[in-house]
Amino acid sequence: MRVHTELLTCCVLSEQIRRRRLARLAGGSSSQPTTPLTSPQRETPPGPPVVAAAPGPSHSLGLNVHSMTPATSPIGASGVAHRSQSSEGVSSLSSSPSNSLETQSQSLSRSQSMDIDSVSCEKSMSQVDVDSGIENMEVDENDRREKRSLTDKEPLSGSEVSEEQALQLVCKIFRVSWKDRDRDVIFLNSLSAQFKQNPKEDFKDLIGQILMEVLMMSTQARDENPFASLTATSQPIAAAARSPDRSLILSMGSNPGSSPMFCNVGSFGSSSLSSLYDNPFSLLLLAVSDVSEDSSDEDNEDDDFSCVQFGSSMGGSGSSSISDSCSDHFTIENCKETEMLNYLIECFDRVGIEERKAPKMCSQPTVSQLLSNIRSQCISHAALVLQGSLTQPRSLQQQSLLVPYMLCRNLPFGFIQELVRTTYQDEEVFKQIFIPILQGLAAASKECSLDSDNFKYPLMNKVVEKYFSGPAITLENTRVVSQSLQHYLELARQELFKILHSVLLNGETREAALGYMAAVVNANMKKAQMQTDDRLVSTDGFMLNFLWVLQQLSTKIKLETVDPMYIFHPRCRIELPTDETRVKATMEDVAAWLAELYRDPSPFSEPKFPTECFFLTLHAHHLSILPSCRRYIRRLRAIRELNRTVEDLKNNESQWKDSPLATRHREMLKRCKTQLKKLVRCKACADAGLLDENFLRRCLNFYGMVIQLMLRILDPAYPNIKLPLTPEVPKVFAALPEFYVEDVAEFLFFIVQYAPQVLYEPCTQDIVMFLVVMLCNQNYIRNPYLVAKLVEVMFMTNPAVQPRTQKFFEMIENHPLSTKLLVPSLMKFYTDVEHTGATSEFYDKFTIRYHISTIFKSLWQNIAHHGTFMEEFNSGKQFVRYINMLINDTTFLLDESLESLKRIHEVQEEMKNKEQWDLLPREQQQARQSQLAQDERVSRSYLALATETVDMFHILTKQVQKPFLRPELGPRLAAMLNFNLQQLCGPKCRDLKVENPEKYGFEPKKLLDQLTDIYLQLDCARFAKAIADDQRSYSKELFEEVISKMRKAGIKSTIAIEKFKLLAEKVEEIVAKNARAEIDYSDAPDEFRGKWAFLN
Repeated sequence: MRVHTELLTCCVLSEQIRRRRLARLAGGSSSQPTTPLTSPQRETPPGPPVVAAAPGPSHSLGLNVHSMTPATSPIGASGVAHRSQSSEGVSSLSSSPSNSLETQSQSLSRSQSMDIDSVSCEKSMSQVDVDSGIENMEVDENDRREKRSLTDKEPLSGSEVSEEQALQLVCKIFRVSWKDRDRDVIFLNSLSAQFKQNPKEDFKDLIGQILMEVLMMSTQARDENPFASLTATSQPIAAAARSPDRSLILSMGSNPGSSPMFCNVGSFGSSSLSSLYDNPFSLLLLAVSDVSEDSSDEDNEDDDFSCVQFGSSMGGSGSSSISDSCSDHFTIENCKETEMLNYLIECFDRVGIEERKAPKMCSQPTVSQLLSNIRSQCISHAALVLQGSLTQPRSLQQQSLLVPYMLCRNLPFGFIQELVRTTYQDEEVFKQIFIPILQGLAAASKECSLDSDNFKYPLMNKVVEKYFSGPAITLENTRVVSQSLQHYLELARQELFKILHSVLLNGETREAALGYMAAVVNANMKKAQMQTDDRLVSTDGFMLNFLWVLQQLSTKIKLETVDPMYIFHPRCRIELPTDETRVKATMEDVAAWLAELYRDPSPFSEPKFPTECFFLTLHAHHLSILPSCRRYIRRLRAIRELNRTVEDLKNNESQWKDSPLATRHREMLKRCKTQLKKLVRCKACADAGLLDENFLRRCLNFYGMVIQLMLRILDPAYPNIKLPLTPEVPKVFAALPEFYVEDVAEFLFFIVQYAPQVLYEPCTQDIVMFLVVMLCNQNYIRNPYLVAKLVEVMFMTNPAVQPRTQKFFEMIENHPLSTKLLVPSLMKFYTDVEHTGATSEFYDKFTIRYHISTIFKSLWQNIAHHGTFMEEFNSGKQFVRYINMLINDTTFLLDESLESLKRIHEVQEEMKNKEQWDLLPREQQQARQSQLAQDERVSRSYLALATETVDMFHILTKQVQKPFLRPELGPRLAAMLNFNLQQLCGPKCRDLKVENPEKYGFEPKKLLDQLTDIYLQLDCARFAKAIADDQRSYSKELFEEVISKMRKAGIKSTIAIEKFKLLAEKVEEIVAKNARAEIDYSDAPDEFRGKWAFLN
C-alpha cells in the first residue's frame, strides 16, 4: 500500500511539473485577444463550439528539442502538408472555417460585450455534431478521407498533446524546418544553430523568431523568392480559376525600382473584379469587417474568380494575362512586401485549417493558446510589412498591399478584425495601415458597375451600355431589366445600412457617424438649387444611397421622441443658410424670435438620436430624391424637344434638302438623333434607379411622418383638428424652412405623374388632411406660389387629369374639413393670384386659375360641396370678384388665342402658294416659320385655358342664374359673350380656318355651342337688356349669322335655335326702343339729360 502511495505521489508531481512546462511554452494567457474574432454582422463560421476553460493550473509542454524525431518536420511522418479546399479551386475565404476554438470560447465567455444574432448562433450550432466534433456539412470525398485520417491520428479527447506534436504543429503552419532540408519547407539556418546551442522552451519567442527569420530571408534575397519552393496549401490571392479564360496572372512590370524592394506593377481588370463578388458591398464592408456572409458559403463554387498567382506557381517570374479586354484596371504590386504578406496570410489561414481538421486536439486549452499566439504574431508582422518597417517605409499615397486580397475576397476570416484590434490603440500606425486600404477600396469602387451578373453595384455608365443599348429593347424587356437592377440595388443598400447601423450601435463611434451624416448633408446644400455645378456636390446615386440608409434608420422612430425645435437648437448639426426662406416669417422675424429663445435656453433639451436622425433624413430627402426628380423631368422635357426637332426637320426636308443649308440640317438631324438615343437610354436607366416603387413608398411614408409633425405644431389637438385654425400662426411653424412644405407638394406631384400606384399607403390620410388644412388656411403660408403648388397637386389628382388617382381626389373632396372651407378658400385664391409680386405674375395667374377651374368642375358635381357653392353665389364675399376675374380671363385668352390662329392661317396660306413663298428671301422665310412655331405654342396654351374658363361659365350658368344678373356682372358678361361671338361668326371668321385645328385644341363648333348655351341659360329681360346695351360688339346681323351657322352645322336642335331666335328678337326690340328714346330726347336741354337717362 505504501509503495502504491509513493508511486501515485511521484506521478502527481511529474504531472504538475509537465503542466508547468506546458504553460511556459504556451506563453501564458496574456497573449489571448481581448475580443472575439467573430463579426456581429455574420453567422459564426463552422467549427466546434468550445466553452472557455475554467481557471486552473497552467498546463505546459515539456519540450526536448534534441529528442525530436523526423516526424517533427512538416515532411516527417505525415509526409506532406494537408491541402485545403482553397488549393482545390475555391478561395481560402470560402473554404477555410478560420474560426478557432479559442476564438469561439472567448466569444461565448464575453457574449455580454457583443450583440450576436441568436438565429445566427443557432444556425452555427446546428452545423456542428456535438458528439463527434466534426462539422455536419457537405464535403467532397477527398476531404472525407482527409478528415478520417486526421481523426484516426488525433489523440483521444482525454489525452494531452505532446511536445513533439506541438512543435510539429508549429512547423506545419509556418512551413519551416530547422532539422532537415527538404522541399515544401523553408529551412531556418539561424534557428537551427541556436537550437543546437540553446533549445527554446517558450513557444511565443519561438514563433516570433521563426517569422522574423523567414521575413528577413525574403528581404535579403534580391533576385530569388524564398517562398517559391512552397506548395501552397491555401492561396489567399490566387484561388484557382474555375474557367481557364477567367484567370489573371500578376504581371512583372518593366519598371524595376517602382517599389522600395524592386516591386513590379500588374493590372487587375475591373471587369474581372466584378466576377469576384457575390456580396454587393463586400468591397466597402471589408474596410470594417471582412465580409457580411458566412465564410463557409459553398454557393460560390461556380463563380468565376480572377487569379493572381504567387509562390511556386509564379516560379520567381511573372507573365501578364488579362481576362477581359477592359480599359479600367486596378494595379497590384509584385514585390517583396507582397511575398511576405502572402506568406503571413497563408500562415494565418492554416491555423483555421488545422482547427477544422483536428477539432478535438485544437480544443485543448494549451493548443488553443498556441494557435492564438500564432495568429497574433502573424497579424503583428503583417502590420510591420504593411508599414514597410522591414523594407522601406510606405507613404499614405501608396496603394495598400491588402487591397487586392480584399477585392478577391481571399482574406481568411477574422484577419481584418484582428488587424484592427492589434493596431487601433496606436493612432499613427492605424492610419498608416487603414487610410491606404480605404483609399484603394474607394478607387476600386469607382471602376465597378452593375454590368456583371455576379457584381451587384449601384447604377453607373456601363449599365446603360449593357442593359439599355440593344436594338431590340422593348418596354417589357426594360421593365424586367429594371426590376432586376432594382433588386441588386436593394441588396447593395442593405449592406450599406448594415455598416452604418453597426457603427451607430457602438457608443464610441456613434458621435463620429452622426458627424459624418451631418457633413454629407451640409456639404451638399447646393444640390437643392435649380442650377448646380455637379463638380461641387455629390452625385445623385450617392445621395439616393445615403437617403435609403437614413430611411432605414428612421423607420422605427416615433414622433413623440422627435423634438420639433431641433432645427433651431444651438447644437443642431444641420447648417441652414442664413437666407433660407421660411414658411411664414421673414428673416427679421426669425432673427428676433431666435434671439429671444437663446436668452432662455430652457425650451431646448439635449438632442437625442431619434431627433437628429429624423431631421437628417428630412434634409437628405431635400438634397437627394427631389433633385433627382427634377433632373428626371428635365430629361423628359429634353426628349420631347428633341423629338419635336427631329420631326420638324424630317417634315420640312423637302424645303431644305436642295438649299445651301442642307449639309448643316443633315448634321443637326444626325446630332439630334444621337442625343435622343442617348437620352432615351439614360431615361431607362433612371427609371430603374428612381422609379423603384418600394423606394418611393419609403419616401412617401417618411413625408407622412413629416406631415404629422407639422400638423402637431399647427394644432396640438391632432388628429382632431378644427378649421379654421387660429389667426395667429405658431412661431415654430412660421419659422420652419419653406421647403418642408414645398418638398411634400413637389414629391406628391412627381409620384402622381409617374408612379400613382404608390400613392395609397397608410400615411395617405394624413397627406389628405395636410393638403386640406393648408389650402383652407392660406394665411399660414407667405409665398403664394407655394399655395399654388398645393393647388397643382390637387389638380393633378383630379380624375379628369389622372384617372388612377380618383380615390385620392375623392378622399380630399369628401374630407370632413373640406366641405365648408375648401370652395371659398380656392375662390379667394383665384382672385388673390392677380398680384403675386413676381415679374411673371400676369402669365402665371392663368395656369393657376386653370387648375382651380378644373377642381371646381369636379367639386360642383359633389353634393357635399354643391351647397357651399350656392351659399357663396348668393351671399359670398368672393363670388363677385371671382366672376369678374373669370370674365377678364375669358376675354383675354379667347382674344389672344383667336388672334394667334389668324396669324397661323396667314402663314399657312403664304406657304401654300409655293411660287410666292420661294420668292421670299431665306431670312424672311425663317422669320415667318419661327413666328408660326411661336403662334402655334401660344394658341395651344391659351385655347386650353380659354376652353376651361368657358366650360366653367357654362356649368355655373346652367345651375344658377341670379348671381350673374347682378348690375355689376350682367353687362360685363354680355359684352364678353358678344365679343367672342363676333370673333367666331363675324366678317373675319374665315381667318380662323387653319390646317389641323385639333392640333391646337381649336373646336369652333363646340365653342359656339357653349357660348350660345350661356345666352339661353341666362335668357331673361334683364340679360336681354344687357346684350342690347353693348354697342361695341352686338348687331342684328351677328345674331342672324349665328343662327344661320348653327342650322347649317347642326350644332343645336331646332327648339334651341328657335329659343335663341326669340332672344335675338327680344334684344332687337330693346335696341329699337333705345334708338327711339335717343331720337325723342336728342334735342332736350342739357340740364334734363341726366334725369331722363335715369328714368329711361
